[in-house]
Amino acid sequence: MNTSATRTEQLLVMLDLQDKMNTRVHPQWRQQGYDWYRAIWVECAELMDHYGWKWWKKQSPDTEQVELELIDIWHFGLSVLLERGTDPALIAKQVATQLDAAPAAGDFRTDLEAFVAATLQDRRFHVSLFSRLLHDVGMSFDDLYSGYVSKNVLNFFRQDNGYQDGSYRKQWHDGREDNEHLAELTRTLERSSSRFKDELYAALTERYARS
Repeated sequence: MNTSATRTEQLLVMLDLQDKMNTRVHPQWRQQGYDWYRAIWVECAELMDHYGWKWWKKQSPDTEQVELELIDIWHFGLSVLLERGTDPALIAKQVATQLDAAPAAGDFRTDLEAFVAATLQDRRFHVSLFSRLLHDVGMSFDDLYSGYVSKNVLNFFRQDNGYQDGSYRKQWHDGREDNEHLAELTRTLERSSSRFKDELYAALTERYARS
């Protein structure tokens, strides 16, 4: 079982990885005034499409893509927390407390809209409302943690392969997007291994070379 202490440690790891990713994009990222809140609500719209909301056609949640979108939102949420806070240890402790107050599962679509409304109102990251979304779809903190580390590897891979100058190809040799390849490769590796990040990066490199 994930203890509060372990959860805090994992949050510190993720905060550090997010700071490194943001610094890769811009060394003084905290002073740039990036609109993290806008990235969050746009990701939420994509998330709603993957979950399904159309009453005039049969739809089932695309579980993998729903989880990937929640992980993307988490990236931007961590950025909000880092930009507004000064002490990662304090941020991690506060977030762990909010996540530990496990809410009962509710209606995902309604809860997602409440999260978006709160985000647009004050442009902050509402951890407790985000936590409810995780519970709604049965996504554990461990799922979030391993998924986040995986996506962080992909983000660095994108930067290393021309994401900022536009030369990166998001659709790979078989027409699928890199997110889909990421999910597939992650399932083939041991996520608890200390070499997980390096092995995943190598696997992405090998598969991207086929494009």
